[in-house]
Amino acid sequence: MALVEDCTVAPLSEHTGAEVLGVDLTRPLDAALRTRLNQAFVQHSVLVVRDQHLSPQQLLDAVQLFGDVLPQHNTRFSLPECPLIHYISNQDFHPDGKRYIPGEGYHTDHSNAAEPPKATILHAVTLPDSGGDTQFVNMHRAYDGLPAATKRRIEGMRALHVYQSRHSERKLIPLSDAARAAVPEGVWHPLVRTHPESGRRSIYLNPIRIEEIAGLAEADALALLDELLSHATQPRYEYRHRWQQGDLVMWDNRCLLHKANGDYDMTQVRYLYRIMLKGDAPR
Repeated sequence: MALVEDCTVAPLSEHTGAEVLGVDLTRPLDAALRTRLNQAFVQHSVLVVRDQHLSPQQLLDAVQLFGDVLPQHNTRFSLPECPLIHYISNQDFHPDGKRYIPGEGYHTDHSNAAEPPKATILHAVTLPDSGGDTQFVNMHRAYDGLPAATKRRIEGMRALHVYQSRHSERKLIPLSDAARAAVPEGVWHPLVRTHPESGRRSIYLNPIRIEEIAGLAEADALALLDELLSHATQPRYEYRHRWQQGDLVMWDNRCLLHKANGDYDMTQVRYLYRIMLKGDAPR
């Protein structure tokens, strides 16, 4: 059994990300270490557990120390031998033949759900020689850095999240009829969200999902979203993760935006396991 003293947790940037060494997630962890890792996740928003080599079932077992697994709605990407685990790959294509790069463009996962996932976990199986970084922006810090007048303006605002906004430049893989029937037509979430564990406030937006903001004309809503996104994605709020073989990376969808980069040799395979954890309704 892995113990607290065997593990090190070291920050990866001033505000976001922590590297975890000395943990083997194929083995049981004692209660103190489980508590420490969960606290580190809330504090740092991104946990990077190095040197893991997990089968799908081992990954499924391991992540449950952080919460309950959320079934994903697009079963096209599920693993037949372990359907709660999905894959991320650069070897899939849109119906028009264009290569599909999962995670392009800043977003937070499944915000069109009434209770979006609290966390997403990726485990690197095969990586290109270079590139394919994942960028995270800390929406706590971004909120703290807003002018007071903007904070007052967006207080109490609510946005409508749908599967794919008509305003989104990024096009998603179409859902099957069965999956579409299970996805809400739209849900309203606050534009400023309070983290249920830390109590910190953050901007909660998603350029891929937001269709409208209550009480604003379309042009005004889009201008506000552009303003907030431009502010939030400044380099000072970013942690950029450069993947290593065996990385298990877990991030907090409640207070981060993220995006994947397709800046690598597409003749090389990029393949990762993906799983999500249940969250609660944004407040």
